Amino acid sequence: LHSALNLAREFTMPAAVVVKHNNPCGAATAGTLAEAFRSAWDGDPQSAFGGILAFNRPVDADTAATLMDPKAKRFIECVLAPDYDPAALDALKGWKENVRLLRTGPLSGVPQGLDYRRVDGGLLVQTRDVGADDPDTWKVVTKRKPTEDEFHALHFAWLVCKHVKSNAIVLANGTRVVGVGAGQMSRVDSVQIAVRKAGDRVKGSVLASDAFFPFPDNVEAA
Repeated sequence: LHSALNLAREFTMPAAVVVKHNNPCGAATAGTLAEAFRSAWDGDPQSAFGGILAFNRPVDADTAATLMDPKAKRFIECVLAPDYDPAALDALKGWKENVRLLRTGPLSGVPQGLDYRRVDGGLLVQTRDVGADDPDTWKVVTKRKPTEDEFHALHFAWLVCKHVKSNAIVLANGTRVVGVGAGQMSRVDSVQIAVRKAGDRVKGSVLASDAFFPFPDNVEAA
């Protein structure tokens, strides 16, 4: 829930994220919350099964209906959102008994204060990693500059990558995650996992990583 909330609040447009074991397996922004949810879930439906779902907007009836579509046979543990429209809340309450519905209240601003992490024999206290890098300060060091659409996708992928456990690889097409490689000892393995997860959707996608990595010879550039 903590991981899902922190990723969902990164975006200004309607956003939906699906998290499993503290890593996003789906994330998307769109013009409507229902559309964002469909895109996020389709990013990796297999991994999304049994996940945590978070929104940065109140859940409306259309989004709830999309979530509960009986043909999709979705199984989730929890829904987290700033609020729920009355019709959406009533529908979700009658959907499945074991789905937890949580209301956060307005997601205004960024988390304040310090971040605390327990370590053996002590406590790590550090400032929070809040906000996003300013894209205007980015430097293009390749011969070909990204197109405007690619640059937009890279910004989205970079926001998601911030919430993926190292070694982190995020493949995105537009404002939709299509593949994630997380928590591997080798960054090359993370790339291969992300590409395999994306399948045909890897074509035309961009890649974000939390560090430099050698691109594996047996993986073709999209």
